[in-house]
Amino acid sequence: METEFIANCAIYEKVILQLVPSAKKYLWIATADIKDMYVKSHGEMIPFLQVLAQLLRRHVEIRLIHAKEPGENFRRDFDRFPGLWRDLERVLCPRVHFKCIIADGARAYFGSANLTGAGMGAKAENRRNFENGVLTDDPALLNPLAEEFDAVWRGARCTKCGRKNFCPDCPAEK
Repeated sequence: METEFIANCAIYEKVILQLVPSAKKYLWIATADIKDMYVKSHGEMIPFLQVLAQLLRRHVEIRLIHAKEPGENFRRDFDRFPGLWRDLERVLCPRVHFKCIIADGARAYFGSANLTGAGMGAKAENRRNFENGVLTDDPALLNPLAEEFDAVWRGARCTKCGRKNFCPDCPAEK
């Protein structure tokens, strides 16, 4: 088992460039904020959404929980990849503030970074947020993290959250 503390550009390298593309069966992402982020791929910068679209084409199931609607640039890039609006599973929950990425239930990142270029360290050195987190394959950390994600995903927290009027995707209402 391996657990390591990572910060700033290590989040980008180890999470965005290594962990995310390594998913074979499923990828679960939770973030409070999500923005249009560009990442390195085969020597060029591409939208992170293209990476997700490529995973979906490989039949990797992706679940995304986020707290607010993304901006215009994100929506414009999202619309460029029809596989996303057809196959990406998404829940908008205004109470979500935790950030995690879980690949195949075997490896995960959790920490302070939102899924944005500044948060994940994809921006230039002087334009990054100061973030940190943990990258792990330890079941003692992974299992409760996955359970928390799943509880929000299936709506287990909805009945007592007090924000259902602001939550168009509340799974408990479906």
